[in-house]
Amino acid sequence: MTAMTRCPERPGFMPRLSSHHSPRGHLSTPLLASSARVKLLCAPAGSGKTALLSECLQQAPASCRVIWLPLGGACQSPEDLCRVLADALDQADADPAALLLHLAHLPSPAWLCIDDYCRLPAPELDGLLDRLLSIDNPLLTWWIGSRRRPQCNWPRLLLDDQLYELDGSALAFSQRDIEQLLQRLPQPLCAQTASSILQRSGGWCAGVRIALLDGSERVTQPCKPGRPNTLLEYLEHELFSVLPAELAEVWQVLAQMPRFNAELCEHLFGAGEGAQYLRTLQDLGCFIEPWEGGADWLQVFAPLARLMRHEAWPAGRSWHRRACQWFTAQEDWQSAFEQALLAQEYEVAVSLLEHFNIEFLFQQHNGLLLLQLHERQGAELLLGSPQLLGLLVAAMLFAGRFEQAGQCMAQMARFAPQPSAVEQRQLLARWQAQQGWLLHLGGRMEAARQHFREALNELEDGAWTTRLLCLSGLTQQALLCGELEVAQSLNREALCLARAQDALLFEGLLELDHAQLLEQRGAPHRAQSLLEQVIERLSGQALRATPLLGRLALRLGRLALRQGHDGQAAEYFRRGLEDCLVSHDKRALYGFLGEAQLAANQGDYAQAFVRLRDAERLMQQRQIPDTVYRGVLLQVSSQLWLQQGRAELAHEALSRVLRHFRGPQALQAPPASLELIPSIEYLLVLAEVHLGRAQAPVATLQGLLARAQRHGMLGLEAQVQLALAEVAFILGDQALAAQALQAGQERVARCNLPQALHELRLRQPALLQALDSPPTTLAAAPQEDHDSLLSLRELQVLQLIAQGCSNQQIAEQLFISLHTVKTHGRRIHSKLGVERRTQAVAKAQALGLMS
Repeated sequence: MTAMTRCPERPGFMPRLSSHHSPRGHLSTPLLASSARVKLLCAPAGSGKTALLSECLQQAPASCRVIWLPLGGACQSPEDLCRVLADALDQADADPAALLLHLAHLPSPAWLCIDDYCRLPAPELDGLLDRLLSIDNPLLTWWIGSRRRPQCNWPRLLLDDQLYELDGSALAFSQRDIEQLLQRLPQPLCAQTASSILQRSGGWCAGVRIALLDGSERVTQPCKPGRPNTLLEYLEHELFSVLPAELAEVWQVLAQMPRFNAELCEHLFGAGEGAQYLRTLQDLGCFIEPWEGGADWLQVFAPLARLMRHEAWPAGRSWHRRACQWFTAQEDWQSAFEQALLAQEYEVAVSLLEHFNIEFLFQQHNGLLLLQLHERQGAELLLGSPQLLGLLVAAMLFAGRFEQAGQCMAQMARFAPQPSAVEQRQLLARWQAQQGWLLHLGGRMEAARQHFREALNELEDGAWTTRLLCLSGLTQQALLCGELEVAQSLNREALCLARAQDALLFEGLLELDHAQLLEQRGAPHRAQSLLEQVIERLSGQALRATPLLGRLALRLGRLALRQGHDGQAAEYFRRGLEDCLVSHDKRALYGFLGEAQLAANQGDYAQAFVRLRDAERLMQQRQIPDTVYRGVLLQVSSQLWLQQGRAELAHEALSRVLRHFRGPQALQAPPASLELIPSIEYLLVLAEVHLGRAQAPVATLQGLLARAQRHGMLGLEAQVQLALAEVAFILGDQALAAQALQAGQERVARCNLPQALHELRLRQPALLQALDSPPTTLAAAPQEDHDSLLSLRELQVLQLIAQGCSNQQIAEQLFISLHTVKTHGRRIHSKLGVERRTQAVAKAQALGLMS
């Protein structure tokens, strides 16, 4: 043991920090500022407890005596601890009573730090520690780092405001922390790597350090066979070596389970033993944490669980089979399905699918699991009923596998004729609904519309899920045609039906259509608020709606981008892209496109085209039809080419893609790109004017403008007005340019769409100055509207934060879940560009949001 007293002439006695240590001021500053007598850092191995304690001790006042006791996690007797303390305090008498008396009458300030307190349960030792911590000497401060929470009277210390505690989640690295670490490397990795490290490590300090030691290749790729796995070696030493063999096996089984509780443990490991095993592992700080989907469920820390699932585990099938049996008995069909797949009991998994409807595809990663099951086992297993076939086709349409979906739909004929005429009509109606969606997604509007309408005429009230899908398809077609009133009526009917069935996932899908309607009407802020409320409601679901949340985040990213909130848009695009990639959603395309536009806003066109190439590569790798991505990809590329002054490239691309949307065989635009065709048309006019090839460009744009005004598409109207100002400016018609520019600026201001004005500035930087526009409103980059920066619910949460309420208190006052409060907190920090609560409150007050 080493007692380390602060001695400036003997610095070697202070704890040594790693050469790669990055100061963590947001943690050490509050710890140092706290007046609490006990500072407790309780977290699993590798959480950075020792480093943070060392960082704090090195900032101790010069007059303060610092005593460092590294116990190494050893199980000691109370007498052993008393001897260690007596030696550190230069006391000859190690009797507990004498030691307590000495500490109670310390005449000068002292910081006594116990690092790596006893890792195993030790009631007698904990009793001594409790007596030590109860000493009420204001000159004595305890600093304790431990993997387990000792059995002390923590509630009393907490009520007396004498305890400051940090757990594993508080000690975790944020993305900004990781970015700072990357910059300290001899060969700094790109900032984008920080996101990969955070995703793989969960912010766990040891995981982050191992990723940095392994290098950039290991950050983004799993460990290859034959290569040493530092993380697994660390786990072997820090966890398995200190656990009895029986507990180590229990932990490895639990790591394979997406979630578990005491009852499942009793079923797996034996009645009377399973729950005790679980409690022991929790007490020992073995990386077991609450499962986000419910308070009664637990999970192994996700990065370590992923690591264990990649390891060969011959006994795994039998454990998963037993878990499947238990979940089936509980009628938890989702978990039973997952466990059946892990047990490779494919026929059981297919039989469980009979309990699901299409909502199943928008939970967890179910759509991807269904597609993988189809690929591994062939079509036979999943073609046993119209219901199974319908689920498979829906999953294929979602992923953009249109050809496969068409082949599967042809199998519907196997179930005809049905026993009665009524059942036969229902079978045909369901087929028509899916055929309508196949045609709709493939750009065949008229044929799709006919199928949707005929299906609606035949579907019974009990087939409400299919009715909702038909109404959503017709809503999207009305939006594509600019029939906003028709779209609103259809969307309202669909939403009423979804709410009557209490179908939250379907309601979220339909609200995406509603948000597009609001965006077309020039109300992006209302659309953003609507979708944020949907995400808040979905966050209370036990099963995460990953595919739907991905689409919602991407749409919110687009809305934030159009409103000039680039930082907020970047976060939404990142989250949406992550969810869509793991769900194999074809709309991942729009995450890449959004990130490309953000890069262009910063003038980084090289990065913008990298993201566009990434999008194209992904679409081709997943064999997505050209009709889904080619047009919108070329439209965004042409937009960037015009900003670069490369009009020839833009003209060639726009001319080629526009041919697909004109003539007798014309296709409709993809449902997620309502303004695609008019955008291509006005960008093509701009390219022709730049090249001197335009014929009646003003008349063409005025026709587009009239169409946008006739349909009430205010966002499109703003873009066309600004394009008209640019064309008039190039042609030398100053009067028309000034008139169109003023009209466009008024529409931008009314609808809060500064991105359109920013794109004009990137294409024609001299235009605004030439027309003598006010520099404060036109020459500056798009600014955030502070009044609309936070949603109403986020403002309510921030007000309670400012009042000093904890997350639990906020949840109780607002009648929302603790998870929802944390989600609001992350969004507030992201939108305000801060890391801590105090910074958020200060920033909001400076912006006038707290009045």
